[in-house]
Amino acid sequence: MVSNRNQHSASNGSTGGAGSTPPLPSKPAIADSFPSLTFSTSQEDSLNLRQALSVLRRRWWLLLLVSAAVTSSMAFRILNEIPIYKSSFRILVEPIASDETFDRFSQRLVGQSASELDYETQIEVLRSPKVINPIVKKIQERYPELDYNGIAGGLSIGRLEYTKILEISYQDVDPEKIKFILDTVSAGFIEYSQIEQKTGKQKGLEFVQKQLPLLEEQVSDLQQKMQQFRQQHNLLDPEVQGQRVADRLSQLRVSKQETAAELKASESLQQKLQGQLDIELDRAITATALSEAPRYQSLLNQLQKIETDLAIESTRFTPTSPQIQVLRDRRDKILPLIRQEAIAVLGKEGASADIANLNTSPNSIRLKLTQELIETTNQKQVLAVREAALALAENQTQGEMQKFALLSRQYTDLQRALDVATEALKRFLSVKEDLEIESAQRTISWEELNSAELPVYPIAPNVSRGLMLGVVAGLLAGSGAALIAEKLDVRFHSPEDLKDNVGLPILGIIPYRKDFKERKASEKAAPLPSFDRRYRASPFLEAFRSLNANLSFFTPDKPLQVLVVSSSVPLEGKSTTSVHLAQSAAAMGQRVLLVDADLRRPQIHAMTDLPNVWGLSHAISMDLEVEDIVQQSTLDDNLFILTAGQIPPDPTRLLSSQKMRGLIEYFRQSYDLVIFDTPPMLGLADAKFLAGQVDVMLMVVRLGWTDRTVFKQVLENIKMSQTAPIGLVANGAKDFTSGSYYYYNRYFASEEDALDS
Repeated sequence: MVSNRNQHSASNGSTGGAGSTPPLPSKPAIADSFPSLTFSTSQEDSLNLRQALSVLRRRWWLLLLVSAAVTSSMAFRILNEIPIYKSSFRILVEPIASDETFDRFSQRLVGQSASELDYETQIEVLRSPKVINPIVKKIQERYPELDYNGIAGGLSIGRLEYTKILEISYQDVDPEKIKFILDTVSAGFIEYSQIEQKTGKQKGLEFVQKQLPLLEEQVSDLQQKMQQFRQQHNLLDPEVQGQRVADRLSQLRVSKQETAAELKASESLQQKLQGQLDIELDRAITATALSEAPRYQSLLNQLQKIETDLAIESTRFTPTSPQIQVLRDRRDKILPLIRQEAIAVLGKEGASADIANLNTSPNSIRLKLTQELIETTNQKQVLAVREAALALAENQTQGEMQKFALLSRQYTDLQRALDVATEALKRFLSVKEDLEIESAQRTISWEELNSAELPVYPIAPNVSRGLMLGVVAGLLAGSGAALIAEKLDVRFHSPEDLKDNVGLPILGIIPYRKDFKERKASEKAAPLPSFDRRYRASPFLEAFRSLNANLSFFTPDKPLQVLVVSSSVPLEGKSTTSVHLAQSAAAMGQRVLLVDADLRRPQIHAMTDLPNVWGLSHAISMDLEVEDIVQQSTLDDNLFILTAGQIPPDPTRLLSSQKMRGLIEYFRQSYDLVIFDTPPMLGLADAKFLAGQVDVMLMVVRLGWTDRTVFKQVLENIKMSQTAPIGLVANGAKDFTSGSYYYYNRYFASEEDALDS
């Protein structure tokens, strides 16, 4: 395990597990570095099988303790429990007499098949004090301490599946008591069935005899109402009479439709004739009457001749000539005669029209059309009167039909009530006969199929099953206690736990090393093996090589040159991670600069065994050449180290200065990879000023040490600032039992064993 040594503390940190190559984003961005800072409660609460097994491995002692306690307590209780015995007997249940009678009674009344015995109700009756108390009195002669509650509490009554058999059982600690109680209960139930069957028939017969007079009175009342209804409305058969009214109504509607059709035809003919004659009806009548008057026609012919002569002479003479004046005088004399003749034919009212304008010449065709118009008009008036009469008759018949429908319904209701009452009376009479016959027959009681036996083997406790349940309950309780303890623990314990809770990519998993302290001195003295020497590896060293490879894949669109290594709290192994990562990158042929930017508690110089006389603080605050104070590592020719230098009074001011930005740009041009080791971020802003100027920010999380609440708080603070993409390093991983890590560990373990041998 990698340690994060401090000058002011003797405590040692640890770095995380063997490296892997998790899926990385193709083009990381600042916004994409925080995909799950809105932490999902469902993700935190969900534990897959692998996480559950990991929890149980960490909490095995709590699981073992709680399981042992629960299992022991249950085993003690089971082994010291008093044995309980149980026995039973069965009874073949014939239908109780009263129930059978009422079932038959129900069958006769409703016309349905016989219903089955209501076993649930029957069982509740058997458990009632009315049935149990007489049995308890007999049991108290031998066991006076028992009462109703003592018997009913241990007595179980149930139906044997779908048969007509009842199974009665009783359990107690005394086998002799069980047998005596069951024998007494069996005799009591059989006696109860006999009594109920005898009284049941009598109750049924009394009920029928009580209902018969009521039914007879009801039938008599309904018959009387039926007779009064017929006499009041003069009804013999409402259906036949109603059909007659319906037929009459149908005939009236047909006649009404025919009359309406004829009326419509007459109106059409009248309009056509009026259009041909171009005369009103009154004038047509007047013209017809005048055309049949001989004197009127003679005078009219004379007038027409005078008018003709007047028209001819007007072409020859002037209007003041004597010939014209003579014709006019003759016309004036004949006009009064024509009017007098019209009055004589038509009367004063008929002759009031302008007679001179009437075409009263005896034209046979026009006369025929005029007469046809008059006849059509008269027929139209007759049809209109007939249609009104038919409508009135239809309304009257329809009212009669509605009245008849109401009477028919009342009649049907009375008839149905009379039929129901008559049928009920017949059934009650039939049931009365059956009950009288059954009362004279022999009563059949319930039959005991098998008597209760003396129990030999107890039913409880079941030691083997109880012990098994105790073991299962203990394991469940222990597992629950372990899971509860895990939920109350706020630390990260596995890379999966870290990934599920944070959601950021894990670029490296550093395994836990128990012998880190003993091997640390030898690792300082011996440089990291390069590729031209004999290849020696271990999960610990390969983890940093894998981390270096993952960092190069983390920014595929541009080469990774500058990164910041930090953590949330001290003692998480960030400085040791920085040193080993720099050594791994240098061993791969890169020109690497490791900068100790922890100007509060610098450790890089102590871990690399270099002097810390001049360093980063001097390069920022003084006008010095940086290359003069950069030191080459003794571990690798490609590794260069810039120590922290003298601790300044205000490290934040130096790291946020413009001079520091210029140094970073200079380092980009001079080295292939620049690694800044910064102070922890909780409560300190040093790393934030550098995070916005580098390519990647690497957060080291020590498994089993880092508080997840604190780490999330740090990530929330980072989210508010403009930082580079963030990757995680899980430090101190102990669970190498899943997936590629398991085989990876086995491979290097076998390799080391082979080398040692």
